[in-house]
Amino acid sequence: MYTGGSCHNYAWPIVPEVLFRQEPTSERIVGRLSPPLSGFFLFPAHPSSWLTLVPVTYKRASPEMSTNDIPLDQAELLAMVLEAFLYGFSLFMFGGTIWTLWHRQTTLRVKCNMLIAACSLLLFSTVHLVIDIIRVMEGFIWLSKTYEGGRIMYFSDVSHWTFVSKNYVYAAQTLIGDGVVLYRCYAVWKSKRIMILPVLLWCTVGVTGFTCPYIESQLTRGSVFEKTLSRWITSFWASTLTTNTVTTLMLAYRLWNADRATTRLSDHRKSELRPILHIIVDAGGIYSLTLLTALVCYLNKSNGQYVILDMIMPIISITFYMVIIRVGIAFRVNQLTQPHSFGPIISGHGLGAERRSRVQIDISASRRSKVENGERLSMSPVSPDSDVRRSEVKMDVIEEKV
Repeated sequence: MYTGGSCHNYAWPIVPEVLFRQEPTSERIVGRLSPPLSGFFLFPAHPSSWLTLVPVTYKRASPEMSTNDIPLDQAELLAMVLEAFLYGFSLFMFGGTIWTLWHRQTTLRVKCNMLIAACSLLLFSTVHLVIDIIRVMEGFIWLSKTYEGGRIMYFSDVSHWTFVSKNYVYAAQTLIGDGVVLYRCYAVWKSKRIMILPVLLWCTVGVTGFTCPYIESQLTRGSVFEKTLSRWITSFWASTLTTNTVTTLMLAYRLWNADRATTRLSDHRKSELRPILHIIVDAGGIYSLTLLTALVCYLNKSNGQYVILDMIMPIISITFYMVIIRVGIAFRVNQLTQPHSFGPIISGHGLGAERRSRVQIDISASRRSKVENGERLSMSPVSPDSDVRRSEVKMDVIEEKV
């Protein structure tokens, strides 16, 4: 580096050092000046020789981030912090879920199904969080100085094993979460024909969900917004959003219809299905809103989608636990306050497969309606002229649904 000199009685200005390097994502030669200058600069290659032109260019902004977007490294760090916070909350709710399932008087099959789903969601959430912690540690500490291009290039490398692995885990978590909603929906409807569309959507979620990380593993430092990958990611989020919305609406409609049919026979009491309906809609709404936010961020090519993506993992678990806990509380409250109300009532003697009870409800002195535990949920209209009004409500449907 030449720092100055004089020629023909003119003093040469002090010229800052120019460092050239090859930009990893471009074929351009990038010059770095301190302080920042631009254009062509003149400085002597030798005090007594001619002047040399030095081209100086600036590094282009990453195509994945607009000027107003959050930097990728900051997005990854924020995502890990928020995911860890929600994961801690999901651990608390997991404990409440286990307690609720243990003390609820329901069939062993229902308890086992819900327990397996709860433990699976917790397992995948834990694995996903561990991978994210490894990514942050590598990007900011272990590989920040040795990785070519620095931590920005590390976090944008979609072919890195941590990024591919976490997306496989996310796809599995999504399949379980959507599968639970399908299970509840079938338990209420008991119709294979009605479940054809939700099952096809669920299969689409599985195909697109596991194809995305496979394509990522085949790329060479490609962008997450790369054209081929973008189509699969968009299809995945759109399919899981559609699946969750459709199944939630089907559940809500069935419960609303059952609630309307049961309350018609008991003007002075509310059916216990109404709070369950609210719980199902709340859980589905939270999850759908999160998915919609992630999809919008991705379509706008915002790094905020990384934050939402990591938050979705514990949110799937939280919504599942929330339904079980809130429905358990609602049933317990109704047991204590309205032990003989019309509607799906849990008997204090339990709902075991070997011990099915009948809850009789007085409508008039000469008429009684029998609610048989374990029968199919019937939406048939009740004739006001019939001697006995019967509403068959499947109690273990309510248990399986949550």
